[in-house]
Amino acid sequence: MQDKNVAHQILVKEELGINAEDLQGSAMEAAITSFVLFAFGAILPLLPYFFTSGFQAIWISAVVSAMGLFVIGAAITLFTGKNVWYSGFRQVIFGLAAAAVTYGIGSLIGISLG
Repeated sequence: MQDKNVAHQILVKEELGINAEDLQGSAMEAAITSFVLFAFGAILPLLPYFFTSGFQAIWISAVVSAMGLFVIGAAITLFTGKNVWYSGFRQVIFGLAAAAVTYGIGSLIGISLG
């Protein structure tokens, strides 16, 4: 415990199960990956509007978004070890709640879809 760096490494490895040698990567790699995945996730709900319009586009966008949210939630189980269905539907619920709040704020300030 006299050498704080060694003590820190041992505590992290023993208490959290994290091996410092396994943590390879760079901040730039993380930033680029985050940007690409965010851009892909942001374009998914917009795709239906390129091919259709009106409420049909809205419903298709909602379904595509819900499916994407479920896939993201299910993929998170690779890191958390939780149930795929629980995590998938949890992500869908939070995503739809965020959409409802956004819609509510838009309605309050006078933005409409039609």
